[in-house]
Amino acid sequence: MGRKRLWIKGLSYSQTQTGAYALVLGEEGGERTLPIIIGAFEAQSIAIALEKEINPPRPLTHDLFASFARAFNIRLKEVVIHSLKEGVFHASLVCIGPDGHEEILDARTSDAVALATRFDCDIFTYEHILDKAGVVLDE
Repeated sequence: MGRKRLWIKGLSYSQTQTGAYALVLGEEGGERTLPIIIGAFEAQSIAIALEKEINPPRPLTHDLFASFARAFNIRLKEVVIHSLKEGVFHASLVCIGPDGHEEILDARTSDAVALATRFDCDIFTYEHILDKAGVVLDE
């Protein structure tokens, strides 16, 4: 199974679900995008992290998690969107502890991407997921 690196292409209102947003991830070196429907809170968290000039007066949940991890010398190595089951994407956080031990944690894809923006780490998926759910968007 070939891994493919993804990048955040954008966020927009979902045209299919009221009150939801579409997180659009682009395939590095390719034309496919991976649209993922996420909630408003996660969309706001990702948008704030992408817009470096915005600093909320109090930490958002994802900021708190990142601060907590850094305080204990835990880093987020990468995020992997590893499966698509019944229309729901599943992701993992690949973390490195202070002793160098790698730990893999299950996460909602929206939370995983929100954390990836804060740790400035790579986001990956697999070729078979892009084959199944990737789309080519007209610009």
